[in-house]
Amino acid sequence: MQTKVIYWFRQDLRLADNPALLEAVRHGKVLPIYILDDDNANEYKMGGASRVWLHHSLTALNKSLGLNLSIYRGNPLTILSTLCSQYHIKQVFWNRCYEPWRISCDKIIKETLLNYGVTVTSCNGSLLWEPWTIQKSDGTPYKVFTPFYRKGCLNAILPRQPLPAPAAIIFEKDSQNSLTIDALGLLPKISWDDKIHKYWSVGETAAHNCLDKFLKSGITNYKDGRNFPAKLFVSKLSPYLHFGEISPNQVWYAVKQLGENNNVDNFCSELGWREFSYSQLYYNPELPKKNLQTKFDIFPWQDDKEKLVAWQTGMTGIPIVDAGMRELWETGYMHNRVRMVAGSFLVKNLLINWQHGERWFWDCLVDADLANNSASWQWVAGCGADAAPYFRIFNPVSQGEKFDPDGEYIRYYVPEIKNLPTRYLFSPWEAPQAVLSAAGIELGVNYPTPIVDLALSRKQALKAFAMTINSMNTPVNL
Repeated sequence: MQTKVIYWFRQDLRLADNPALLEAVRHGKVLPIYILDDDNANEYKMGGASRVWLHHSLTALNKSLGLNLSIYRGNPLTILSTLCSQYHIKQVFWNRCYEPWRISCDKIIKETLLNYGVTVTSCNGSLLWEPWTIQKSDGTPYKVFTPFYRKGCLNAILPRQPLPAPAAIIFEKDSQNSLTIDALGLLPKISWDDKIHKYWSVGETAAHNCLDKFLKSGITNYKDGRNFPAKLFVSKLSPYLHFGEISPNQVWYAVKQLGENNNVDNFCSELGWREFSYSQLYYNPELPKKNLQTKFDIFPWQDDKEKLVAWQTGMTGIPIVDAGMRELWETGYMHNRVRMVAGSFLVKNLLINWQHGERWFWDCLVDADLANNSASWQWVAGCGADAAPYFRIFNPVSQGEKFDPDGEYIRYYVPEIKNLPTRYLFSPWEAPQAVLSAAGIELGVNYPTPIVDLALSRKQALKAFAMTINSMNTPVNL
């Protein structure tokens, strides 16, 4: 009788380049499972947009497994222990995850199963370099991105080459206890998720189609083009990477096959930023909640719920910010350049704590990733590792003029001002009344007046930062 083993899918919802799955297949008949664990995740359980993506990703994975994926909801320790006992299983396989709560749970699971006589084999299926493999010469982690990537990553052992999908899997299916994917309740009761389907295909095949499209067209002007939100020069691979429908190794080597040039180098450095974010989270488990630079612990954040809601709903009266926030709500995604502008506006013009932005993005992004989301928000706020200085404040008007010069992006997501001449599109409050009237715009009625004065709020932010630094008796040059 053939040995039975468990393969536990987590953030690796694919068959190709799945090292732990290949190991499982080599050792026997495979019971492939997925467990939705909201209890241990607690405040870090997936947000609404991510749950929609997960529903469709599991559906695609189950189809690729010949409908043999067993689905559960609850505590993985309890479920794995029960399955091992029920099916007389002595080996469990999974790919490692790096969120602090998962690391803690995995340690307990491994120790408990070992006491039951069950061995656990875990592999790296999610990162090019695991956090503990990239350190400075003194054994401490890097705190600045450029040396992390240039000195650490690029001088480390090369990422492993992508692995093939298993040639054949002999399955075991838990037909008695497995739930249906629908039973997980991942989809919203009110079908707001229909709009996401207009913009995304989900699953392993879709991930590779997305990569192929980027390699054929997007990467040819990636270095400069990635800054223009109306252009198709970004990869949009982030949700596929987060859910593991494609591996970073597959992406890395597919891009590297194009040869060495500025576009390839810049894109690979973005993969490096993803690695840096995971390193930060690994060595700073409180990254999602605590400022890495503790001087920001006494920063005088403002608690203004009305302005926060205006920002969340894309009704700030600042067109490029509103366009970004509406893109997020409409598609579950926001262009990276606009993420920086919208984040800077929240933190530095509204003086609202970055954690409110982190939470909103967590719920609304299909690519919500604890490491990337937390590290990027701390970067924008100026309180993280290798962060943009707090006094570097994006001007949303000039950012719009520079990176959406024809107003294509703004007009798509903020259609109520689409008839404005481009000259006034980025700052409607500066348009003469006759121009506003001709465009059918009444500020404060069918499009908001700005919720803050950009110049004044910038001065207030700099003042708050200077007061924070001075209270610590630390000199600052503004």
